[in-house]
Amino acid sequence: MTSISDQNTVSDEDHGRITQAIRAMEMRTSGEIYAVVARQSDDYFYVAGFMAGLWALLLGCVLAIAATILNAPVSLSVLAGAQIASFASFLLIFKRFPTIRFWFVPRSIAYRRASNNAVRQFLAHGIHTTSNRSGVLIFVSLAEHYAEIVADAGINQEVDQTEWDAMIGVLIDHAKRGNLADGFIEVINRAGELLEVHFPHRDGEENELDDRLIEI
Repeated sequence: MTSISDQNTVSDEDHGRITQAIRAMEMRTSGEIYAVVARQSDDYFYVAGFMAGLWALLLGCVLAIAATILNAPVSLSVLAGAQIASFASFLLIFKRFPTIRFWFVPRSIAYRRASNNAVRQFLAHGIHTTSNRSGVLIFVSLAEHYAEIVADAGINQEVDQTEWDAMIGVLIDHAKRGNLADGFIEVINRAGELLEVHFPHRDGEENELDDRLIEI
């Protein structure tokens, strides 16, 4: 959701700060906060290859039209050869320079893949298995410039989506400026304060999830 700086890194010190923020908030709420940052959510080779194939077909159409206008007919074999060569060149470029693939991936597809990854992380780390169904995932996928907060069923019954959307805006604002760790910490604090209202801390509750940022 809008641009995130490619310069975002999370140092060991940042990891410590994020862990401290999660632990501090979970002293005030029975909710569980989990944070994940992904470098990218897909390699997009096949998506980019499909789009390159469409471009190769378009190139063939352009060549055919140009040949007709210039009264210089082009044989089908030449036309097909140009399309195949164009497609093969794209694939070689994608193989050698993976970051170029993103130039050919529609934003809607990149966002969908990142959102699907957020759900996978939510399930893979057992955030949906907390006893109160009060787990929250704060997720960023850097390559797609995407951020999302996934809340479990117990929280969704109490908290309106607009609350999470506002936090996503805060996280993205920090990430755009290359302050990803600060963004995570501010959102963790806000999420903790919100959870405290609906899920206050109770003595004797077990900490069910790791209190740290996971990088994948």
